[in-house]
Amino acid sequence: MTQDVEMKEVPAPAPSNSVTAATPSTLQHLKEIASLIESGAYAREVRRILRAVRLTIALRTKLNASVVNAFLNFSLVPGSEVHSRLASYLPKEDEQDMEVDTATSATTALAKHSLPELEIYCYLLVLIFLIDQKKYSEAKACSSASIARVKNLNRRTVEALASRLYFYYSLSYELTGDLAEIRGNLLALHRIATLRHDELGQETLLNLLLRNYLHYNLYDQAEKLRSKAPRFEAHSNQQFCRYLFYLGKIRTIQLEYTDAKESLLQAARKAPVAALGFRVQCNKWAVIVRLLLGEIPERTVFMQKGMEKALRPYFELTNAVRIGDLELFRTVADKFSSTFTADRTHNLIVRLRHNVIRTGLRNISISYSRISLVDVAKKLRLDSANPVADAESIVSKAIRDGAIDATIDHANGWMVSKETGDIYSTNEPQIAFNSRIAFCLNMHNEAVRALRFPANSHKDKESAEKRRERQQQEQELAKHIAEEDDDEF
Repeated sequence: MTQDVEMKEVPAPAPSNSVTAATPSTLQHLKEIASLIESGAYAREVRRILRAVRLTIALRTKLNASVVNAFLNFSLVPGSEVHSRLASYLPKEDEQDMEVDTATSATTALAKHSLPELEIYCYLLVLIFLIDQKKYSEAKACSSASIARVKNLNRRTVEALASRLYFYYSLSYELTGDLAEIRGNLLALHRIATLRHDELGQETLLNLLLRNYLHYNLYDQAEKLRSKAPRFEAHSNQQFCRYLFYLGKIRTIQLEYTDAKESLLQAARKAPVAALGFRVQCNKWAVIVRLLLGEIPERTVFMQKGMEKALRPYFELTNAVRIGDLELFRTVADKFSSTFTADRTHNLIVRLRHNVIRTGLRNISISYSRISLVDVAKKLRLDSANPVADAESIVSKAIRDGAIDATIDHANGWMVSKETGDIYSTNEPQIAFNSRIAFCLNMHNEAVRALRFPANSHKDKESAEKRRERQQQEQELAKHIAEEDDDEF
């Protein structure tokens, strides 16, 4: 019996060992990432650096002060200027954690690195940790120091890390409400990236500048920058999605709804599944743009997984526009005014009032072959001083714009609707079919352009014997061509 009791008491401290073992495992992952960065720097392989950044983002939830400090001791020379600066941003750890980390780092530490890529990676790691811990003032100082260091480095392998630093540099200032302070610095960084042909940095900085301008409603300046920025093929899908979203917002404010709709829907379609917040914002703006175009979004748009609650105000707004009820539209706009103001779509919703009136007028013209303007004003619920005169002007403008097919009998004060024709006798089905074909062809072309193959894959499969045969055939062909040229002379 005593042996059974002892057997039950022995495994008791096991959970504490598993907890302490979690820290070295995270540190070991960071060391593997450091070796990946080192091999990528020596081989000048940018894809390895990008892979290291992706692995770091996956580990960010497991980071704590002791792990980051231990990694700094591993990758940087203790007592150096960079090590002292980065260590000053980190909070002080407990003595127990320090003992575990120093013991782990002492047993597995390698030779100290002096690579600029690893130094910039340490800046990035500390900056991500500070932002996750909501230490925004320290994050601002760390990001400013990292940007000052990046400006002096002109290496292709640093560009992948620098692009992420630019993003967190802007984010740290945005979280503290000081986004306007770094606009000049972002413009200077964009100019440097352009001169160095750093296309990934140009993508990131252009999006950050557009976000900076749009944050302060400077749409004209954002459009001037976008139109004059150098054009190149997109390298990052995330940055391309952000660019399409900002372009859609600019086009919406500039009343170019067709282009805005295409950009916003493409951004929502290309965005990763995990980027739920971004896709929600894209769908909010896309719904408003489609309503401004006179379209009614499908119900499935509002029933997407994880978006039902966020898109509920826009669903009720769409229902009011679909019915053409001006009173219901006012009620929905007042009910969710705080949501629309936070989404910065309130000014666009004000524009929808005209669409609501036009939709209601279209429903009236379909329902009645002849109706008085007094009844039109009552059904539209116009609350002006002279509703009949307003109804007459609204009907006249709708007839001129082609929204309804009717005439006005001014003598009797009637609106007389014409008979609806067969839609298949017009070109509308052909236009719709053509737009679908163009969409499928565009998607196919983008998929083909996105295909990637290993460099020289066809040459690697060629054996030495086949290579000799091919070279011999080429020499014989060249000799034969030379002999034919001699005969011609």
